[in-house]
Amino acid sequence: MGNFFYGRLAGTNIRKNSRIYLPYILSCIFTVAMFYIMLFLSLNKGMSVMPGAQALTTIMALGSIVIGIFSAVILLYTNSFLMKRRKKELGLYNILGMGKNHIARVMTLETLYVGLGAIVAGLFIGILLSKLMLMLLLRMLRFNIPFGFEISPVAVGVTVVLFAAIFFVTLLVNLGRVRLSKPIELLYGGNVGEREPKTKWPLALIGFLALGAGYVIAIVTDNPIQALGWFFIAVLLVILGTYCLFTAGSIALLKALRGNKAYYYKTSHFTSVSGMIYRMKQNAVGLANICILSTMVLVMVSTTVSLYLGMEDALRSRFPRNIEITASHIGKAESLALEQKADDIVRQSGVPVENVVKYRYKASSMAYSGTVFSTGNGGGSASIATVFFIPLDEYNKLQGTSVTLQPRELLVYAPNTEYGGQYVSFGKETFSVKDVVQSLNVEDSYTLSLSDTFYFIVPDEQAVKDIYGTMTAGSGDWEELSYYYGFDTQAVDAVQTLLTSRLETALGTDGGGKGPYVYVASAEASRDSFLSLYGGLFFLGLFLGALFIMATVIIMYYKQVSEGYDDKKRFEIMQKVGLSRTEVKKAIRSQVLTVFFLPLVAAGIHILAAFKMITKLLFLLNLTNVPLFALCTLGTLVAFAAIYAVVYALTARAYYKIVS
Repeated sequence: MGNFFYGRLAGTNIRKNSRIYLPYILSCIFTVAMFYIMLFLSLNKGMSVMPGAQALTTIMALGSIVIGIFSAVILLYTNSFLMKRRKKELGLYNILGMGKNHIARVMTLETLYVGLGAIVAGLFIGILLSKLMLMLLLRMLRFNIPFGFEISPVAVGVTVVLFAAIFFVTLLVNLGRVRLSKPIELLYGGNVGEREPKTKWPLALIGFLALGAGYVIAIVTDNPIQALGWFFIAVLLVILGTYCLFTAGSIALLKALRGNKAYYYKTSHFTSVSGMIYRMKQNAVGLANICILSTMVLVMVSTTVSLYLGMEDALRSRFPRNIEITASHIGKAESLALEQKADDIVRQSGVPVENVVKYRYKASSMAYSGTVFSTGNGGGSASIATVFFIPLDEYNKLQGTSVTLQPRELLVYAPNTEYGGQYVSFGKETFSVKDVVQSLNVEDSYTLSLSDTFYFIVPDEQAVKDIYGTMTAGSGDWEELSYYYGFDTQAVDAVQTLLTSRLETALGTDGGGKGPYVYVASAEASRDSFLSLYGGLFFLGLFLGALFIMATVIIMYYKQVSEGYDDKKRFEIMQKVGLSRTEVKKAIRSQVLTVFFLPLVAAGIHILAAFKMITKLLFLLNLTNVPLFALCTLGTLVAFAAIYAVVYALTARAYYKIVS
């Protein structure tokens, strides 16, 4: 009989508190379904036969980990809102004679009902939608591989274990709160925190400095490799700055508004500002969370959409010519033989070619300061550059010119930096600069995006040997130059792939330890791998974007509902002393608008500051189309702002219903 009573009471509690329980339960179901679907995709055996399967399954597995961790964080966070509203109810039970053990039994049954229902419903929805999500993913990847309907027992088991653990931890947290609280604290727990907070200027200063440092790192970082290392540091600084400024800065803002008599002493402003000041300590954390989540949505969706839509640009950046042959450590006679063999295969295939590029070169990474180039890191003031040496005869063939050079002269081509020196030094070797050329028919546009790049056209191959001899102090054996042969073709995709395969079979070699290493690649042969990577990232971006939007919505809702219950008595008193319903609505609108849209504005500023650094990171994924990324970012911001406005309208309505 006792168990039946507690079970019935637990069910009644959930039903009577449906306003606060329903969004929580829906969030649980949504996260369970999303986790199962992502794990199902990562474990699906049929995906192993797809091109780029390893990258794709890795992306899905990482997505499962992110969703799992984020689900635990967001469900525990929203549970704190839930418990705040339940404290008075639980305190009343305690005062009426229920011991804390009895309350714990009721809470355990409530958690069991919610957890079991959410896991079962989430798995049911996830299993139903898993086939649809798989078809959507294959559609994005443009693959046509038939998959039958299936259920992954491993995915089901992992999902059940993970979310059972999350609900168990949630129960332990709730029981701990009840166990450590006195009945009177539970009864008035919803009113805790209404003492006016002080303006914490040191915290505001820390926030300002952290946010400023994060912005500076994002703006001044030019090198994509450096951007990769600094990105997470900048993110952590911006997150720290956001929390500090929302916590301390929002209080300072509201007190400044209160100090402005012309603004404060109006009916709508007076009630909203005075009310928010007293709750801003807990309110600011929620606003900071909304800001961080909004920024995550904007970054995640805009980058993955631009990568997916800009795949053709990325392919062209990675493969400046449709088909490319590269050989390292190859002598001049060997390169001519390789070129002849490749020409014969192309001629036999009957494929017309254009934009043919052929040349030999020597490439190296060097430190430079001004006009002095050296090996190693070159000291603290030096920059790192990619340096190419091209013999004069290769340059004249490449450009169709007849330039001449004296023994100690060279030409310079600096595609992504300025070079104004009259001389250039490589160790003990010094050359005078005859001219700085403005264009060079070279293939390496991808490398240009990653670092400062210099092409030096020297009199002959012996000059390259001399430079390397003095740079390495005569240590090590001389390695021959590298060779590049690339061309475009208008042939259909299948013909390009077939020609690439024939060239690779005839020319490809690992060098056998002594001979040249020959590598054949083409854009069409790599297209499926690019699709797997970029399509998988796009799918994951949309998936995680939906999860972050859900979290943003649920935090907004609980923030508004929690404040509505806190403000209910205050507005009742104001109405009793003469405040009309119209004035109540104005006050509500003023209160919500004063702070509600601050997270969205702050997220937009974060994206603007991070724009340059994100473009550098996209360079590492071959996307150099900055206008495309700017357009995708703007579109994502507009779409998210529209969703944000809808959520504002709905939550403001819920708030008004509570307080009125």
